[in-house]
Amino acid sequence: TERARNRVLAKEVRGADPVVLVQDYHFALAPRMIREQLPRATIITFWHIPWPTAERFGICPWEREVLEGLLGSSIVGFQTQQHCNNFVESVDRYLESRIDRERQSVFQGGRECLVRSYPISIDWPNRWAGTAPPPAECRARVFAEHGLAPGTLLGVGVDRLDYTKGIEERLLAVERTLERYAHLRGRFVFIQLAAPSRTLLDAYRNLNDRVEALAARINERFAAGAYRPIVLLRAHHEPPAIFRYLRAADLCYVSSLHDGMNLVAKEFVAAREDERGVLVLSRFTGAARELAGALVVNPYDLEEASEALATALEMTPPDQAERMRAMRRLVAEFNVLRWAGRMLVDARRIRQQRRLSARREALLIETCVA
Repeated sequence: TERARNRVLAKEVRGADPVVLVQDYHFALAPRMIREQLPRATIITFWHIPWPTAERFGICPWEREVLEGLLGSSIVGFQTQQHCNNFVESVDRYLESRIDRERQSVFQGGRECLVRSYPISIDWPNRWAGTAPPPAECRARVFAEHGLAPGTLLGVGVDRLDYTKGIEERLLAVERTLERYAHLRGRFVFIQLAAPSRTLLDAYRNLNDRVEALAARINERFAAGAYRPIVLLRAHHEPPAIFRYLRAADLCYVSSLHDGMNLVAKEFVAAREDERGVLVLSRFTGAARELAGALVVNPYDLEEASEALATALEMTPPDQAERMRAMRRLVAEFNVLRWAGRMLVDARRIRQQRRLSARREALLIETCVA
């Protein structure tokens, strides 16, 4: 059980005031339980997925338990400032607490919990990019594997088969692109790497069936000789294979309908040492707030998305390089070490403040006794 795990944690830590990192929604109740076992611990909880608006969060039958569990933390971190705002509004609506909006913190039970934005990233230099073949070789291998004709314009998507990733909307955008831009028919191929996910659940099996049927319909509609516009690869792919596809592509389309960050977007940027390729990115990802060089779209708007795909395929190499350089600079500077470092710096500041407060209290007691 969760409490049993927390008791094990309490036995394994060294000292009475450890730093504990709790990651993601699976452990929403853990911070408060850990606090009961280790009252002096500095607990950082990072919530990877989006936090909904207060109104939507109220759908959850256990809203108080989830919020109280998370507020056992010293710091609760989210991907974006908007998610922080949503969390604070949820606390304000459903719990009795004091909120300091200037410090963006919540006081409950005599304790303060800071609410902070820590956009997650990837390692840099990226180890997979460092070992992958050059882009030209990757492109040649992908073209050979799939029998693509010379001059093919290649788009790539990489996702779990999850309804939040917008894979159906992505394929519909490819279809709309071929409808609107006749000169791309026979030339534009989109390869979707779709790793099976949660296959025991009906909703995910149904999604898989719909995606397969949609890909088949689009291929039947636009087929010409050996040409098929959609290549659907339903299998788990290891990082070296994924990077080969990312390096081979003329564009990468990330069409998530709701995503905390989406690291595929940043992995595409890391893969492109040649400064080529265009990122088409859903505005409903945390990455869209950081990667200004992407073409940002509403994935539900097939007109906007198809126009962005066509623009990406026709973008000149100098324009591609300018956009890619800007995104690579950002990902290099704000890498995963910076993400972790910011949380640890804030944790250290909390610990220092707590120790200073304890010293002041001790000195005050000594003065009063004297």
